[in-house]
Amino acid sequence: MFDFNFGQGLAKTCFLMVICVNAVTGAAAAQTLTVLHTFTDTPDGAYSSAGLTPDGRGNLYGTTQAGGANRFDGGTVFKIDRRGKETVLYSFCADENCTDGTQPLGGVIFDLAGNVYGTTSLGGAFGFGTVFKLDPSGKETVLYSFKGLDVGDGAAPGYGNLLRDQAGNLYGVTLNGGLNCTYSSLGCGTIFKVDPSGKETVIHRFSGGLDGALPPSNLTADSQGRLYGTTLWGGSENCGTVFAFSRTKRRVLHNFSCAGEFFPNAGLARDSQGSLYGTTAFGGDFSFGTVFKLTPDGHESVLYSFKGGAGDGCVPSLNNLILDKDDNLYGITADCGANQAGVVFKLDRAGNETILYNFTGQADGGNPQTTLVRDARGNLYGTTYFGAACCGTVFKLTP
Repeated sequence: MFDFNFGQGLAKTCFLMVICVNAVTGAAAAQTLTVLHTFTDTPDGAYSSAGLTPDGRGNLYGTTQAGGANRFDGGTVFKIDRRGKETVLYSFCADENCTDGTQPLGGVIFDLAGNVYGTTSLGGAFGFGTVFKLDPSGKETVLYSFKGLDVGDGAAPGYGNLLRDQAGNLYGVTLNGGLNCTYSSLGCGTIFKVDPSGKETVIHRFSGGLDGALPPSNLTADSQGRLYGTTLWGGSENCGTVFAFSRTKRRVLHNFSCAGEFFPNAGLARDSQGSLYGTTAFGGDFSFGTVFKLTPDGHESVLYSFKGGAGDGCVPSLNNLILDKDDNLYGITADCGANQAGVVFKLDRAGNETILYNFTGQADGGNPQTTLVRDARGNLYGTTYFGAACCGTVFKLTP
């Protein structure tokens, strides 16, 4: 089994922060949204689709897909401190001959020494993306450059964060590469491992058949080291799957049907009983996507169907849901809501939804695609993709 270090070094899932910046009151459920940072493209970054990672000392870390100090705007790794001050830790180069990677889609994780690890969707030695490491001084090392479909390697690492085990191995998915695929000329995607020396192992190449195709977001692990994830396409109904991997066995846990909810567009959250939770981009009672639950015995149920329009969200996040200690789920949608700019929502165990905040698409940002982070006081943190001047925000939502 894989032996995962769930603490990820300095990163903590519960943390305390005191930040005072500009506050906006949302119309739903009396939440207060505080804008911690507004991205301006150059030099601080633009368009964050990744979740934030806390370091246990009140700082938040993340990535932007674009912007930064270098020409052609290759994206950044950034830090937000307790006072809301942003520091760009690294600006990726997007020039044709740059090998450091460009356009990170996923977030970052830490080791005990304070090194930061993540992926870029493009760039590197072959142009198909990278796995990178930043040391505490901000020096970048490309641990691995993906080689793409022609050699059966991955291409375009997905959304979400890498996983890191006790031995320092990193695990993730690529949306493309691997094997030829009827769903994409760029390949059906892979699951990969990169060891501390930078050696890559392709754990699985998706075929586009019963095993699925195009995994959109990185993996979730249980205490036994089994890996769980989703594919957008493939499976017995050609509308996506939930899968599980161990060292010795690969299983499809659920096949989505195009007649119901379909195209799972994010990774998975897992509760203490072993049930998995995720979202689909389409389907459900109103065709605006769903939140689903998959029990350990393989029973899948729809917890909630998004209604769209002004009264609810639609197009749930590209990233994961999160759970609190009472098994309430928190997530975002990228669209619909009162201002057609997305919402933050909460679902209780019975599937009752509360809209916590409606984004306006103005100073508070809009169209979020992030995995939320929840602290010990119940505050939620995330990013928006658009809004304000152009380029999105980092926000805190206070109950």
